[in-house]
Amino acid sequence: MNKLLIAIIGLIIGVAFGWYLPVTYPTSYSLYMSVAILAALDTVFGGIRAYMEDTFNTNIFVSGFFGNAILAGLLAYIGDRLGVPLYYAAIFTFGGRLFNNFARARRSLIEKLGQK
Repeated sequence: MNKLLIAIIGLIIGVAFGWYLPVTYPTSYSLYMSVAILAALDTVFGGIRAYMEDTFNTNIFVSGFFGNAILAGLLAYIGDRLGVPLYYAAIFTFGGRLFNNFARARRSLIEKLGQK
């Protein structure tokens, strides 16, 4: 339960920073940022699922969070430079995994609540 409290506090602090800090980027980077955010969200939902299944590992989560976001952004950038929409690969992969992780976390939560 202690880890959950730390995660909730971290989430609140992160949302507060995001809400009040005026971070902007050029609109030409919006494609790269959106794909990177999608990849990061996939990792977050994967972390939630892993926590609910008692298989969470902080090192895997942190490396996946930054690694997936950087990989997705680079894939979109390289595709943009080549004139090929490679960002579709990231959208399909991370979007599909995001929904899969959400579904598995939801099933795990329903199973745990059903056991109580």
